Amino acid sequence: MSARPEIAKAQRVVVKVGSSSLTTLPGGLDEERLAALVDVLAGLRAAGREVVLVSSGAIAAGLAPLGLAGRPRDLATAQAAASVGQLRLVQSYADVFAGHGITVGQVLLTADDLTRRSHYRNAERTLERLLALGALPIVNENDTVATEEIRFGDNDRLAALVAHVARAEALLLLSDVDGVYDGDPRRGPARLIDTISDPAELDAVTLGTARRNGVGTGGMAPRWRRR
Repeated sequence: MSARPEIAKAQRVVVKVGSSSLTTLPGGLDEERLAALVDVLAGLRAAGREVVLVSSGAIAAGLAPLGLAGRPRDLATAQAAASVGQLRLVQSYADVFAGHGITVGQVLLTADDLTRRSHYRNAERTLERLLALGALPIVNENDTVATEEIRFGDNDRLAALVAHVARAEALLLLSDVDGVYDGDPRRGPARLIDTISDPAELDAVTLGTARRNGVGTGGMAPRWRRR
């Protein structure tokens, strides 16, 4: 964080982690990766920061218990996997955070919750109160009820909206790649772009959409082209 002083000094931070950083196939949720993430976030809390975690991984965490080999293609099975996996995911977070003396609270949202004013205000009050009480909110899309028409698309967008709702001073999107490249580094030489100030700077850049291990969605293309 020292390379980004504006982030290093932020007192309220939203941190987003994707499914591919938390899970492996066919085993599902990777407890060691999750514990490593919690250690870092607990360190931020110990330093006096307020942290909101936006965590993917519910569907991926539900695959193994249901005997599924990969991410479901149909909505009903994906929602069933999310129903099972969300319990496992949040319980794992709760257990590991408890070792640091930190209480967590679960906040499940749909796009509707952040587009209707009354719902937005309720989400805002809930997050603010959880933080005021010393709890660490863990936010995810409510995959068990979200349909294709009302989905956020991916949790990068959700994290950006949560950062606005929570009035965070910084948003960190954790990834299993180093950042935005001017090409696909898996297919040849590519330059890492250190700083992006405007979407126009990406006009000459080829950005890929990845599903790295069959459990994650997203990629740099949808992340930046929305802006």
